[in-house]
Amino acid sequence: MATIGGSTLSAFAMNTKARLGNNRLTWLTVVAVSILLKRALKARSRTKLIADARQVAREVKEDLEFDEYDIIIIGGGTAGCVLAARLSEDPSLRVLLLEAGQSGRTLKETRIPVAYSLLFRTKHVHQLYTEAQDSANGKRKFWPRAKMLGGCSSINAQMAQIGAPADFDRWGDIIDDDAWKWHNLQRYFRKYEKYVPHPEFPDVDLSVKGKDGPVEIGYFSEVSEGSKLFIKACQRVGIPYSPDFNTSKGTLGVNKVMTFIDEKGTRVSSESAYLTHEVLARPNLKVVVNATVTKIITEKVGDKVKAVGAEFAKSQNGTRYRVKSRREVIVSAGAVHSPHILLLSGIGPAAELEKHNIPVALDLPGVGDNLVDHPVVDLYYKNRYKDSPLHVKPKSIPDVFRLIASTLQYQILRTGALATNFGESAAFVRSDDRKLFSESDYPDKLNDTTSADNSPDLEIFTTPMAYKDHGDFTFPMHTFAVHAVLLRPKSKGTLTLRSASPWDAPVLNPNYLKEPEDLQKLVRGVRLITKIAKEEPLASRLDLGDKEALLDSDTHLKTDEELAELIKERVETLYHPTTTCKMAPLEQGGVVDSHLRVYGVKGLRVCDASIFPEIVSGHTAAAVLASAEHLADIIRSELRNA
Repeated sequence: MATIGGSTLSAFAMNTKARLGNNRLTWLTVVAVSILLKRALKARSRTKLIADARQVAREVKEDLEFDEYDIIIIGGGTAGCVLAARLSEDPSLRVLLLEAGQSGRTLKETRIPVAYSLLFRTKHVHQLYTEAQDSANGKRKFWPRAKMLGGCSSINAQMAQIGAPADFDRWGDIIDDDAWKWHNLQRYFRKYEKYVPHPEFPDVDLSVKGKDGPVEIGYFSEVSEGSKLFIKACQRVGIPYSPDFNTSKGTLGVNKVMTFIDEKGTRVSSESAYLTHEVLARPNLKVVVNATVTKIITEKVGDKVKAVGAEFAKSQNGTRYRVKSRREVIVSAGAVHSPHILLLSGIGPAAELEKHNIPVALDLPGVGDNLVDHPVVDLYYKNRYKDSPLHVKPKSIPDVFRLIASTLQYQILRTGALATNFGESAAFVRSDDRKLFSESDYPDKLNDTTSADNSPDLEIFTTPMAYKDHGDFTFPMHTFAVHAVLLRPKSKGTLTLRSASPWDAPVLNPNYLKEPEDLQKLVRGVRLITKIAKEEPLASRLDLGDKEALLDSDTHLKTDEELAELIKERVETLYHPTTTCKMAPLEQGGVVDSHLRVYGVKGLRVCDASIFPEIVSGHTAAAVLASAEHLADIIRSELRNA
């Protein structure tokens, strides 16, 4: 989910100066905002990270042996930080974590709740684009993926929603392993979790919440008045209130979103939670930043393939380094870069590798296949009360002063405009719910892609203001936005190589709306938004009479065919790509088994959203954290029994 901009705070200052002119007072206020934001979340102490590869590795030269570790983790994202912290708890294991970017925790934009999308157009994010989407008006879509420790947990909205319990029962059925089913896997959600109760939400069952995990979650983000009224309007149209989306009872219902934001109003990333200063001080853990892995080193052992290390570099023309693994190489580079690295290493569909003159280490057809994402469509409404946080991307001198005031409020009280998670309230529903979509209006019976009768396939969520182009464009008036997400799309895409160079982004084609039923379900989601917007008490807060062309005041009057065209024009990513190295039987296109071992390659595993057998019907970060906790236990158990 995007919010308020596409530049760093320094760039924000320069851009604002250009917009507002050289007025000395205005310029000083902009500088003041930048200084205050920098101080607001200043790192408590320097992190113990390694930037000089020579401290851990050797240059690629035939006459030099290269350094050896027990476990090499490629990618310090949401899963990689978990694995590095958990596996290095065993002092007998030498663990090396290689991350292409730098620390995310040192960037203030990753710590202030509203500020994360300021990083989208910076060097800290891979600037990826999809191929032209044939079923979405031929547009290429921006797909930002984090390039820093913490991964996308550092740049995405912190919505702590796990999906539906039955999603994981489906996982267990697909891979034929009960360990991945909800009744077993739920302990790993609790293991990472430290739920902090909030007095406004007394109905949360504390007996099913984690209390001692490293990741603090709760209801501590700021919520706009519009998002509060949205919850009441949803109940009036027939969506029940849910005190907690994350229990065995299932996901259906509406509420404020629980977040990975702590009680001090600070975003919690995988890096800040797991790679604490105490963890980084362990002598058996080395974390190397600015280290782009160019390939996994494999060798033939008889007729078998074995992963024995990794090669990496700081830049395209920089020195190449190698490190060796005694036991495991774990690829945790995300649903885009994990399959990309496997392909560059000669592991993937033979025809694809041969096309780019990459020696085939193992013909594994499923690598890069089955790409699935959550598509989202936004609707924009006028805020009658003119109290949206429009000033977080200032367009005038008064906006600048409001931003300074909000910065001081956040720094002192951890409340106000900067404390919003932006994704504030959410409703999870089924597209076949006849209370919401009557048979007379929607006679067609659509394919049920949900994981169970009590699992959703649509999410409707709110943001306190509208935006376009991932936050690059914010509206000139006060707005309120509501968004429809397709949680269980049938459309699947592919990830393939652009070239044999590790520095060329892969070819991404999610095939948005390729399956006609995906479009039909999103039409129902958008129609539901227009119904909720006209329901009290939300309707009185919105100015549905405003005819401004940018707004959706009259969208409820459109036909389904017109709504379909609107969806094709506006559909974007919710930043949840998955399933490109899916956990499934080999004959079903699987890449990894139930222990996340790559089929046919000894000593190689994958752990991140790419291993999802199916996309979850909710937000993906929680399932990645739980999967990494589970894998850490699997590896430790295997080592004990070796």
